[in-house]
Amino acid sequence: MDLKDLMEFLQTTARSVGAEITSPWFYLQFGLVLAAAGIAWAAEAAIRNRVDLTSLAMRWPLPLRHFIRVLVGSASTAVFTFVVIVERVVMYHATWPSRSYLLMVAAKLGLAWLVIRLLTSVLRNAFIVKLVSITAWFVAALSIIGQLDATVDLLDSFGITLGGLRLTPLLVIKAGALLIIALWITNIASNFAESRINSTTDLTPSIQVLLIKIIRIGLLTLAVVIALDAVGINLSALAVFSGAVGVGIGIGLQKIVANFISGIILLADKSVKPGDLVTIGDNTGRISAMKTRYISVAAGDGREFLVPNEDLVTQKVVNWTYTDKNTLVKIAFGTNYDADPRLVCKLAAETAAAHPRAQKGKPPNCILTEFAEAGMKFSLTFWIADPDGMDNVKSDVMLALWDAFKREGIRVPYPVREIRVRGGALPVETTVEVPS
Repeated sequence: MDLKDLMEFLQTTARSVGAEITSPWFYLQFGLVLAAAGIAWAAEAAIRNRVDLTSLAMRWPLPLRHFIRVLVGSASTAVFTFVVIVERVVMYHATWPSRSYLLMVAAKLGLAWLVIRLLTSVLRNAFIVKLVSITAWFVAALSIIGQLDATVDLLDSFGITLGGLRLTPLLVIKAGALLIIALWITNIASNFAESRINSTTDLTPSIQVLLIKIIRIGLLTLAVVIALDAVGINLSALAVFSGAVGVGIGIGLQKIVANFISGIILLADKSVKPGDLVTIGDNTGRISAMKTRYISVAAGDGREFLVPNEDLVTQKVVNWTYTDKNTLVKIAFGTNYDADPRLVCKLAAETAAAHPRAQKGKPPNCILTEFAEAGMKFSLTFWIADPDGMDNVKSDVMLALWDAFKREGIRVPYPVREIRVRGGALPVETTVEVPS
């Protein structure tokens, strides 16, 4: 269809519309359509006031319950369609059929929207529901008024050629629609596979994540290939884009690709996995999720650190639970020289052993590490089953150790400060000592 044909088509359509709206029967039908819309609006208001959508069909299965709620929510469309059909039947038998053409079109459009809305009720994504509903209704409307073939020819009449591929609006619309359907089916299949893999106890968390990612990527690639092949796009015609993609990766996407490859490496070598407690730089937390580009580390205080996968491969990472969750807790403390170091070590070991999280099979150990200027320094070590709440355990043991020292009269060394004041006729020398 060239420009001349397009102009003739528009002129013919304009003449048809002009002839229709000049007829008095058009305004009668238009008034009846408005009356049906008013009745539908009033009926919807009455239904919403009388029906509780929250408790509606509460004991029914979830899909059926959702369908009933959508049906009630579309009550205005159903009432409008019913009233217009009644008006069309009355007009059809009372006068010529051509004088109720607008009512017929309105009834078909209302019925098409009602059917489409009920069919799309199985979808959960609100945006996809609106997109599919509007697109399907637009196609149905063109078919009802007899302009679907002309519109298809118009959309296919002009386009651009890239390499050996001719892109037209019709081709783009078909490819987009098939891609949406293919990706929707792919998402359902991926979620089903993910649920089955996560329910398998024989696989480690990292292998589960790796398998899920491989399945998603494979299904996504398969969906794109099938959709493009279904609309007649030869994949070899897209060779011109492969060079652009390669250049893009080389110029600006190398970090994204590096993070993607690093994520595959991390999942394959199992150096980190969901649930591990890690320290990356100054940040410590437990890995809550492993994504294609990053991992999410929950700090335990409401914050989550998103660490790129490349950093985990190239930088130093402390994994507290890599091979063994048992964690050694170290506490450094000091006493004055009046205390018996053997008694101090005994009290410290007994205090640590009394903590409920201390490992019974690995007794605590306390050693004297230094005779310092301010007093003796000790190091207490003991094992706990996992690193969760290690700071709380350390605080509990130190508080209990303080109480034990109080009972035995053991004091913690204080610093001694000497202040000398010189001035006036006679030198004044003052020494202030804090008792140890």
